[in-house]
Amino acid sequence: MAVSFKGAHFPPEVILMGIRWYLAYPLSTRHVEELMEERGVDVDHSTINRRVIKYSPQLEDEFHRRKRPVWVSWRMDETYIKVKGVWVYLYRAVDKFGKTIDFLLTKQRDKKAARRFLNKAIGRHGVPEKITIDGSEANAAAIKSYNEDHGTSIEIRQIKYLNNIVEQDHRGVKRVTRPMLGFKSFEAAQPTLTGIELMHMLRKGQLGGDEFEGLSVAEQFYALAS
Repeated sequence: MAVSFKGAHFPPEVILMGIRWYLAYPLSTRHVEELMEERGVDVDHSTINRRVIKYSPQLEDEFHRRKRPVWVSWRMDETYIKVKGVWVYLYRAVDKFGKTIDFLLTKQRDKKAARRFLNKAIGRHGVPEKITIDGSEANAAAIKSYNEDHGTSIEIRQIKYLNNIVEQDHRGVKRVTRPMLGFKSFEAAQPTLTGIELMHMLRKGQLGGDEFEGLSVAEQFYALAS
């Protein structure tokens, strides 16, 4: 299998089922534990959490090998996520059609954090023609610095209503994270959000490849591990 289940005490399909429930729906790990128990699987909620942290990045790696291309006009924004009772920042970008480009969890909301996000997104998808942002000067400064350092000419548009598409898209992630009542550590938050974003992208039909045509979102998720 592309995702390694070496040393696991349950069949891969059982492990993936619990992970998918937690990442796809507004459930706590205790809810997933109860659902698994109803199906004859005795697993502790803390084990489910560990599996999400371990396997989400591996599944996302497989997804990005097959991700459909995104458009060259981006919308960039950040939203809030609570970690250990403190608000941190989830940078996110979608294209003009609402397809997810990338995301990054940071402890700060400044030019340096925005630039890290840009480096990650552009490293995966190439240089866009334009990026629409709200009134954030930090985001504008990050784009300008990228242009200066790389000789690019990304157009910056600070038009708030055009950014509604990414602000609305945040809801798909927040809908799932809300029942979690905040993450216990930054290190746990990052891979969990990776899995949530992965499920969000699968729902948007961003997985390419003939072998995935006609499959449901759940079937696509399981197929990523095979």
